Amino acid sequence: MLSLPGRMNWDSPNLSGDQQKQSGISIIDHSSPILPRIKKHEQMIKIYVTSVPVQDQDKALAFYTEKLGFIKKTDIPVGDHKWLTVVSPKEQSGVELLLEPMGFEPAQVFQKALKDAGIPWTSFQVDDLQAEYERLLSLGVSFSMEPKSMGAVLMAVLDDTCGNNIQLIQML
Repeated sequence: MLSLPGRMNWDSPNLSGDQQKQSGISIIDHSSPILPRIKKHEQMIKIYVTSVPVQDQDKALAFYTEKLGFIKKTDIPVGDHKWLTVVSPKEQSGVELLLEPMGFEPAQVFQKALKDAGIPWTSFQVDDLQAEYERLLSLGVSFSMEPKSMGAVLMAVLDDTCGNNIQLIQML
């Protein structure tokens, strides 16, 4: 039984299903013993924007649009830089990727350490990794890891030319 401070138990034996609906208390989703069902009007927080640090925003925009195939969504000047985001053409209302300028020295050190260690900054999903790998190779994109089966995914790692390793995965 799940209870929240200051609220009745979610699986309250004192309320009928109709009373639970009227009171705003959600009924437990028994397929998930931990999390209650969330009513449509009580949606969880969702990811709106995430970022990848880049050394040069214009160079990054060219790579992420011309090579990876994203489309520019937002380009707003902000001082010496811009709020510059790209999105997947398949999910134009989805999560935006901010091409974030690297002006903070500790962040630059962290980015370089990840790159030098071969650790991807982030991961993008593709439907057919082998086809995407071949397409990107033909566009001159460098890979530090060719497509490789890793359990439930097929994975490859590319260099985004902006200081990051980027992982591409295909769910198997």
